[in-house]
Amino acid sequence: MDKKLIKNIILDEIPDAECLFEGDSCNFKLLVISKSFKEISLINQHKMVLSPLKKKFESGELHALSIETRVN
Repeated sequence: MDKKLIKNIILDEIPDAECLFEGDSCNFKLLVISKSFKEISLINQHKMVLSPLKKKFESGELHALSIETRVN
């Protein structure tokens, strides 16, 4: 799956997100930095990132994504 598409999906949900990628299309690592994460639990931060990508996981278009979140 294209990094730009993943970034755009996340930006639709978290407009101020900064998305930094490592790895290749088979095994992405994604760091998402946003002010929106302030005072939100780590689990809920991850849900904010993964929830809009749910259909891509279900279709198999995206099958491996390691994420890390940080407050900006």
